[in-house]
Amino acid sequence: MSNASLAPASPPRRWRPPVGLIILCGCTIALISFGIRSAMGFFQIPMLNDTGWSFTTFGLAMAIQNLAWGIGQPVFGAFADKYGAWRTLAAGGLIYALGLFLMGTADAPIWLHIGGGVLVGLGVSAGSFGIILSVFARNVTPEKRSFVFGVGTAAGSAGMFLFAPISVAMIEQFGWSHSLVLLSVLMLVVPVLAAPLYGNSQSSANAAAEYEQTAGEALKEALAHPSYQLLMAGFFVCGFHVAFIAAHFPAYIDDIGIDASYAGYAIAIIGFLNIFGSLASGALGQKHSKPYMLTILYLCRSIAFAAFLLLPQTPLSVLLFSAALGFLWLSTVPPTNALVAVFFGTRHLGMLGGLVFFTHQIGSFVGVYLGGYMRDVYGSFDVVWWLGVVLGIVAAILHWPIKEAPVERPAASAV
Repeated sequence: MSNASLAPASPPRRWRPPVGLIILCGCTIALISFGIRSAMGFFQIPMLNDTGWSFTTFGLAMAIQNLAWGIGQPVFGAFADKYGAWRTLAAGGLIYALGLFLMGTADAPIWLHIGGGVLVGLGVSAGSFGIILSVFARNVTPEKRSFVFGVGTAAGSAGMFLFAPISVAMIEQFGWSHSLVLLSVLMLVVPVLAAPLYGNSQSSANAAAEYEQTAGEALKEALAHPSYQLLMAGFFVCGFHVAFIAAHFPAYIDDIGIDASYAGYAIAIIGFLNIFGSLASGALGQKHSKPYMLTILYLCRSIAFAAFLLLPQTPLSVLLFSAALGFLWLSTVPPTNALVAVFFGTRHLGMLGGLVFFTHQIGSFVGVYLGGYMRDVYGSFDVVWWLGVVLGIVAAILHWPIKEAPVERPAASAV
């Protein structure tokens, strides 16, 4: 018997989904997950009118949701890095569905906080941009990475655009409770869509070129990196801005005496124009300095906020503000995630990108809760709006000194 016949057979090569299919399914998951999440503000007024709960009660639920989203992001990111994105995304879809169901059937604030707060937050964290973009990063070349990040972010914006009018129509037709239950059923398609996104950081096409580290070593390296620290601090502001507006803009429009239908138009405009803002951000990030781009984006946000507050507030100004904000809404995401990949590579991108997003969600918690608290105490959201102006300027200053370069590592340890 020959030696060749005694040699173990090579394991069969597992079919690798086409990159286009991975991107399509990932973008669809982002569209559904972020679209439903962005529509939470439309449920506030009808829910409070029916239950008699306060703005603080709803604001606390949304704040808990954002905090759970942030806490879960690095945990689920590390899980996806090690065990595969499909398992993480599928679990996220199921958790998200359960959370929406409990939120829709809540008869006491505790169930709103558990369902719409903890479970929806964890569901979003397991199926959010951090997980999906890390899969994209491992399946495309570095030269295409920023643009593909823009495509994924634009898909989330498309969800925001689509689910704004859909949610308003559903609430009018079925009521807020039944609408949330129906949306929970929709979330059950996510595990199916996640199937092509299998594999972990070790099974990606680019794994052999990545630096070998344990998760603990990667985390220690990242937390000691000055530019990563600045990126984390700046992304806090992004979370403060977008979560405050997503949760409270419909109520603010009602406060200033503008027809509630304009809230639906406003959120839809933000989502629609951010499709183009995200694509442009991803494309520009391939050719221009990402830290300088982020500096400009945060300054533009502060200018847009201040102009909206200082100029006469009319239905037209609401739509114009929404259009300006649309281009800036999630355009910070592609350069932020791309910078994490530039610093450390993609081996632990789910975890390290998730940790940056954790600071984003701390900002979201503060923005959402503070908005509801200030509205109950002072009858106005104005203090939080102006705080957003100041924080945008701070974020612009923080991003300016970030160095867009890989972290220095011992050459002998590289693989």
